[in-house]
Amino acid sequence: MIYAFKGFIPVVHESSFVHPLAAVTGNVIIGKDCYIGPGAAIRGDWGQIILKDGVNVQENCTIHMFPGKSITLEEGAHVGHGAIVHGANIARNALIGMNAVIMDDAYIGEDSIIGAMAFVKEGAQIPKRSLAVGNPARIIKEVTDDMIYWKSVGTKLYQHLPADCFESLVEVEPLRQVPEDLKIQESGYYNTLKSFMK
Repeated sequence: MIYAFKGFIPVVHESSFVHPLAAVTGNVIIGKDCYIGPGAAIRGDWGQIILKDGVNVQENCTIHMFPGKSITLEEGAHVGHGAIVHGANIARNALIGMNAVIMDDAYIGEDSIIGAMAFVKEGAQIPKRSLAVGNPARIIKEVTDDMIYWKSVGTKLYQHLPADCFESLVEVEPLRQVPEDLKIQESGYYNTLKSFMK
């Protein structure tokens, strides 16, 4: 759902998909080819939130801030399931792992990866191409070219997902039994993944 707040109406590019069970509120700008998953809350009531082109914010994520702050997720930023970004800026092609928490005034550098369930404390500065894990998060090594490659392939899948959602996501009533002619088929995304890997 999209909500106006105090005169601010979210701006969502027509190529981006916001799931009906997500909530986007107020002073939010969402660029091209972004995916916002069900249960995500992007709340621009106390400041501006900008999601640049190709960002994905997966299921049950929260993006918010203290009053007077504005935050940006740069191109290709990838926010994994259940993560929280509170008043932090995320650079281009960075990955925030599942259930990670990124606190106010933190900065996650370009091509960096924050591990699942990591806690990035207030004001922390994670340099470009860093892998940070733990609570509190600490840098354990530089992100390799191979890691960046796999992150980028995964993000491309999410950048293609909005078009697929517009084409085929439909609310339905469930079937009550498995059809006799049901065939287990290879996911179309597997083929898409293989095409990205060429």
